Amino acid sequence: MAFRRSPSSTCAESWLNGASFRRVATVLSESSSIHSDALYYLTKDMSGIGLDPMPYSTVEPVPYREEPMAEESQKLLQRNSMQVSPSEDKIPVMGSASGCNAAVGEGLYFSDGRRKIDYVLVFHHRRHSSIRSPASASVSQDRLSIVSNGNFPSMAASDAGTGGGGAGIPGGEAAGVSEVFMELGGAGDGEPVEPGDHEMRLIRQEFEANLLEAGLEIERDRELKTHGPSFTRLHAPWPVLCREAEFLKIKVPTKTSYELKEESGFGSSMSSVWRTLNKPFQPKVPHQDHGRTKFLSHCFTRDKLHLYNITSKETFFDNTTRSRIVYEILRRTVCVRTCQTIGISTLIAKGVYDAAFPLHDGDFKVIGHLEERNDRQVLHEEWARYSAFYKYQPIDLIRKYFGEKIGLYFAWLGVYTQLLVLASIVGIIVFGYGVATMETNIPSLEMCDQHLNFTMCPLCDGACDYWHLSTACGTAKASHLFDNPATVFFAIFMSLWAVLFLEQWKRRQISLSFSWDLTGIEEDEEHPRPRYETILLQKRQRMQKNKKKKKKNEPPTDKLTWKDRLPGYFINVSAILFMFGLTFSAVFGVIIYRITVSALMAMSPDPEIKANVRVTVTATAVIINLVVILILDEIYGTVALWLTELEIPKTETNFEERLILKAFLLKFMNAYAPIFYVAFFKGRFAGHPGSYVYVFNHYRMEECAPGGCLIELCIQLSIIMLGKQLIQNNIFEIGIPKLKKLVRTLKDKESAPKEREEEKPHQWNLDYALAPFEGLTPEYMEMIIQFGFVSLFVASFPLAPLFALLNNIIEIRLDAKKFVTELRRPVAARAKDIGIWYNILSGMGKFSVIINAFVISFTSDFIPRLVYQYMYSQTGTMHGFIDHTLSYFNVSDFKPGTSPQNSAHENITYCRFKDYREPPWSPDAYHFSKQYWCVLAARLTFVILFQNLVMFLSLVVAWVIPDVPKTIVEQLKREKKLLVDVFLQEEKEKFQLIQSLFAKDATIHPSSQTPPTGQDLPIPGRYSTLPPGPTAGDGGGGPRARCRAASFSQFNRNIASSPMKENENSKHTAV
Repeated sequence: MAFRRSPSSTCAESWLNGASFRRVATVLSESSSIHSDALYYLTKDMSGIGLDPMPYSTVEPVPYREEPMAEESQKLLQRNSMQVSPSEDKIPVMGSASGCNAAVGEGLYFSDGRRKIDYVLVFHHRRHSSIRSPASASVSQDRLSIVSNGNFPSMAASDAGTGGGGAGIPGGEAAGVSEVFMELGGAGDGEPVEPGDHEMRLIRQEFEANLLEAGLEIERDRELKTHGPSFTRLHAPWPVLCREAEFLKIKVPTKTSYELKEESGFGSSMSSVWRTLNKPFQPKVPHQDHGRTKFLSHCFTRDKLHLYNITSKETFFDNTTRSRIVYEILRRTVCVRTCQTIGISTLIAKGVYDAAFPLHDGDFKVIGHLEERNDRQVLHEEWARYSAFYKYQPIDLIRKYFGEKIGLYFAWLGVYTQLLVLASIVGIIVFGYGVATMETNIPSLEMCDQHLNFTMCPLCDGACDYWHLSTACGTAKASHLFDNPATVFFAIFMSLWAVLFLEQWKRRQISLSFSWDLTGIEEDEEHPRPRYETILLQKRQRMQKNKKKKKKNEPPTDKLTWKDRLPGYFINVSAILFMFGLTFSAVFGVIIYRITVSALMAMSPDPEIKANVRVTVTATAVIINLVVILILDEIYGTVALWLTELEIPKTETNFEERLILKAFLLKFMNAYAPIFYVAFFKGRFAGHPGSYVYVFNHYRMEECAPGGCLIELCIQLSIIMLGKQLIQNNIFEIGIPKLKKLVRTLKDKESAPKEREEEKPHQWNLDYALAPFEGLTPEYMEMIIQFGFVSLFVASFPLAPLFALLNNIIEIRLDAKKFVTELRRPVAARAKDIGIWYNILSGMGKFSVIINAFVISFTSDFIPRLVYQYMYSQTGTMHGFIDHTLSYFNVSDFKPGTSPQNSAHENITYCRFKDYREPPWSPDAYHFSKQYWCVLAARLTFVILFQNLVMFLSLVVAWVIPDVPKTIVEQLKREKKLLVDVFLQEEKEKFQLIQSLFAKDATIHPSSQTPPTGQDLPIPGRYSTLPPGPTAGDGGGGPRARCRAASFSQFNRNIASSPMKENENSKHTAV
């Protein structure tokens, strides 16, 4: 693309500092990247098409007047626009939609009211408008001519009628398509324009010209803006949709349908009853297909348009599919000024465009009759309202509106929430069993019995006194609520529940893949990320410089190697290790807080403070843990994103997978490190009286409560789980987005001029004010962490599934409201499954078996009770269990300064502490006793038995539940057979048609029984995606172009083909 200033220009301003607006003309050649429909009609040259040259001179603004295009230019425009017929004249660049009435789809259509807006590009004016009308330009103007090298293909006479010429170039009044005005100097007020903004303006023009070349149609804002957002609307016509749908292998319904097999007998009766009971819980979605008829689907191809159920070209591809097709064109469109191979992703990353998004289907508020609701309004009424919490999700409509990837997320969340109902019921039963047996539990009664008079050793050195075990009666009873024989059953049940959940999701996923026509789809080709392209370009430039210096011929590099990523890998490992150290430091800091506060409160003279030391310290420490977790959670999310960028992944899929792994690893460690400490480390390294372990030589390591560490684990888990869910849901997911939206609105009001309030904003303005969609990773991550709370330590907190269920009921509606009302409409992305998240869930399910086994055997008192009852109890009951678990300590063995200074107890010879150690009168005093080793052996044996039992039962459950439902297998076989029958029938009809043509030709020309050499027999079809060209039958002998899809510039080439005789009344698609 070459620019040349007129030599006769009298404008005194320079190119960079002047304030002039110059008319730009562009060099057009067959090899040029700007073969757009608009530029074909920019000017006329001497290339043999009968055009006149433009003089190099400074001219006055010429007012625009509509005139019909030349017949040659109209033919060229039609060929590049792939028009179906001459009557479907499309104008690629339109004016503003501000003049259309309100009946034009509420801003969902071009200004003509017929063509849908499939995509919107947004950029900001930072200075004066880069494109102006001739009448509004108050400064001198230069016109640069368009030069052609004469390589335009010669055009045959067109039979198409002239189209309307009122195509407006962006600016104030409508400018002629033959005139493009570009700000080459400064703003009108004399301020210099930044070279970067000027370059971005040129890049946008080139990019949009390439979009026109690809067949898209563009409408820009007509109004003149000095600053603020400007919108470019895109529309994909029917030929482009057909072409791209064939490339993307989009499955569409055919005319052939079949009846689904109905159940009979008892199963049919049960299904009917179930549907009747479920009817109140079903969302009221119009046109939802619950019948027994299903249409066959097949990958779209332009050769077989007559097979598809095309009732209307405007509605055959829904809005989601149309936007996805346009996005595919946008992301592969090349813009050479950026030196990149990717289009819209690179341009947004470089700031050329601010945003690119498809439009929502109008407002989400229902205005008028309920029957006239659009999909967004239906989703808002039946899905995104808290009052609809009891209803099923309209998964098919979610998929239709947002695409398969988001549909699969909400389907997965629905299956997870439904199965939480079963886990919650069992958890409530287990908790109820603990409540019912609390008053009859013998160990709890022994701890509460004041007559047994167990005198315990002091909890701290010096300031703490001896105390009676009966004072911990409340803790003992509370421990029994969660530490009882039913807990073991619940742990086994939840391990199997995790397997059941994964198997059920696999079945659901396959069912959705079948109903959504995702079976057999191929992975979409991914383009490199903008950062990868930038780094690769820099590497090539360095290699070229080195090659010039060394004068060596090295092959150009086409990818980054591990050497290029080595610094990023080193920083990744170092940063992750540092983050682990930071997490452990936070946990250790809370431990120090507990130890010091416990010691300080024990020294208080107030007896009430002394009595509530353990409760106060535990509660405040857990709250501090929660705050630290929430803060580090946000930090780790940002750090994970930064570390992933340093690795320079090539594609978005690689980037997303690496980001998920890092974020999950860091957030998993952050959320569960305090819980792991309480479950497996607290109290196990504290020592014993007379030989305690000290921190900083002054503070004793903390010990578990008299009732065991399980109750503390329960408190820790419940507060962190509930606090994390409530704070993240109410503050992070509701408050922060609303705050960001408020700040963004205030900024727009301050920066933008006051507009007329009576004008209703267009849909693209409303959608641009919404928050951008940033992916599903945060949503999945939140649920995965919750799944860990439900499965990993569920043995210590049976009510965890219940609280997760209550949270998810709110979470579904909260996410739904966010997607429908607060976020821009995301691009519909195809996905066959939930990706790496399934592997994470499967790994956590297996890990939960091991964790629960260790929690039951080492954290709870389940194993010590069994050992005592069956090995040491004389009566075979639990009587005497507390005395069995308490060891003796001779108070005379206290180290100097560690015994109680002001003891209220007299004549204390021995105090008790919870451990299995030899008594002071034993030769091996205070060493581990035989009971300790028996209990340890029993605990390890239980871990092995529990793990193998649960793994075996998990395999049984997975084997019993098939991955693919039987009905889906049968329907897949039936559809495959029906598709084969359809294609065989089509081939049979073609063969019969050929035979009839032979017979007709033999009747007309009895002397020639065989067709001439070099002639092919036409095979007429029913539709065509190409404009009807001249045929041999009506006197036109010119060749006919094949429908190629790589670029519209390829339509300019004459494709040699053999002469072909064709029926006048038939059209066929070239393949």
